[in-house]
Amino acid sequence: MSFVITIGRQYGSGGRYIAQELAKKLKINFYDNELLTKAAEKTGLSVDYIKANEEKKDSLFAFMGLNDVDNTLTAVQKVSNTQFAIIRNLASKESCVIVGRCANYVLKDYKNVLNVFIHAPMEDRIHRAVTYYGLDPKKAKDSIKKMDKRRAGYHNYFTEEKWGDATNYDICLNSSIGINECVDIIIAAAKNKFHLNLED
Repeated sequence: MSFVITIGRQYGSGGRYIAQELAKKLKINFYDNELLTKAAEKTGLSVDYIKANEEKKDSLFAFMGLNDVDNTLTAVQKVSNTQFAIIRNLASKESCVIVGRCANYVLKDYKNVLNVFIHAPMEDRIHRAVTYYGLDPKKAKDSIKKMDKRRAGYHNYFTEEKWGDATNYDICLNSSIGINECVDIIIAAAKNKFHLNLED
């Protein structure tokens, strides 16, 4: 049986790295920016165009729902709906780890999904953002808040859920307990939920 692990994450929490390590240890595919390429291939739009219009909400319209792509939709809606369709297609065909992009909501009716949200204290996130992402120490906190606001706005705009609300996920983890520890906990949960028999 194929299975999917979705990873929502606060900026600077290490969620993307945790997702990568999960995919590596479980020997399954990892999708984040790769979804941009897939969306570009499917729509004929450039990767740069998709990158400019993904994981953000429109400022002009209050659009709710995950409908089919059509000519009445804005660029943001077209890009998002294309990625949502790709996420559903992946979930029906293969085991994988998917980062962000409302994947937990898009796959809410799928039985083979484990939804995870990664968070961390602000001081830890600042340290990671400065150390690994190259953010200016003086501006890191504001940049982190801005990115979180963008992610929350996108998620709340395209779903009926509140971003980061624990009730929308199977597991919420504070990455300050350790990146490897988070990976181990998620793998243990996946083994239990999907009845996996994996070699250590």
